Amino acid sequence: MVSPRPAVQALPAYRPGRNPADLAREIGVDRAVKLASNEVAFPPLPAVVQALAAAAGETNRYPDNGAVVLTRALADRYGVDPARVVPGCGAVTLCQQLAQAYNDPGTSLAFAWRSFEMYPLLAQVAGARAVQVPLTPGRPGGPADTHDLEALAAAIDDTTRLVFVCNPNNPTGTAVRRAELERFLDAVPAGTLVVLDEAYREFVTDPDVPDGLEIMGGRPNVAVLRTFSKAWGLAGLRVGYLIAEDPAVADAVRRTNVPFSVSMLAQAAAVAALASEDEVRERCAAVVAERDRLTAALRERGLDVADSQANFVWLPVGEQAAPLAAALEARAVITRPFAGEGVRVTVGAPDEDDVFLAALDDVRSAAPVS
Repeated sequence: MVSPRPAVQALPAYRPGRNPADLAREIGVDRAVKLASNEVAFPPLPAVVQALAAAAGETNRYPDNGAVVLTRALADRYGVDPARVVPGCGAVTLCQQLAQAYNDPGTSLAFAWRSFEMYPLLAQVAGARAVQVPLTPGRPGGPADTHDLEALAAAIDDTTRLVFVCNPNNPTGTAVRRAELERFLDAVPAGTLVVLDEAYREFVTDPDVPDGLEIMGGRPNVAVLRTFSKAWGLAGLRVGYLIAEDPAVADAVRRTNVPFSVSMLAQAAAVAALASEDEVRERCAAVVAERDRLTAALRERGLDVADSQANFVWLPVGEQAAPLAAALEARAVITRPFAGEGVRVTVGAPDEDDVFLAALDDVRSAAPVS
């Protein structure tokens, strides 16, 4: 019998958010609400729909392997050399390409924990050691929900090739501020690459949370990772991008690319989305307003909810996380539990969030959640 590598055999299966139509059928209701995957509730941008229709007639051909038009559009938007830009099949695929480019067995990959659940899997697949640095309370008396950058810097050693800083952090929604991030980047050895994972950057409203593309200036061992899946509404098309300070970093990531991994439709849609930036900003502002409303409503119910800088909120309910998510699901609301820690709730449309709040009230009236 042919067996896969032990590291692959030991990999846990990735668990995406449930399909709401499947849940609705299962529990016998007309509609279920999905607030599990941090998608935006808006439909695709009109320009994106037009671009997809135009590109569909050419899908008998391979896409441009270099994603030249998209690369140029991103370079122009951010004022950087195209040699520093790498599109990919979603930001998560670029994370994997980074691990393939920089981690060998015997090296390590460091990150905060809890953070994006793919980070430890990247290390496992690469045969590298995963260095998990616990989160710290972001406010006095609060739960552990924020990067401890001093501890993360202290965890870096001669084997550390790659460090991920998820800012804002998924799933807690908290973010690190400029001064502490600059101190951290200044402390990281030149031979360690720091990746600022900014999948939720477009939802940041705190002016002291720095733009990674600005803060990496002059730091050749820093790169920034972003996605079109969240604010830009292209989750179903899978396209993200990396911008590196040093073109050599971009070149290394580009070498680990699976050919044609960014589809023709994804490239056309991303270029059209970039040209619709004003509309995207309006949508982000609406999400932020709804985030504030949802946060206030949860606090009124006595829940300890930190200020989120993303398009989701974090309920630090500890051991009640899995039971709470299951009870909400029984009431046709899909959220994302992290067993023993908390529940992540995507900011949906106002009517979706009202359904969630009503379901939460019903759950708590049966068994109060602290």
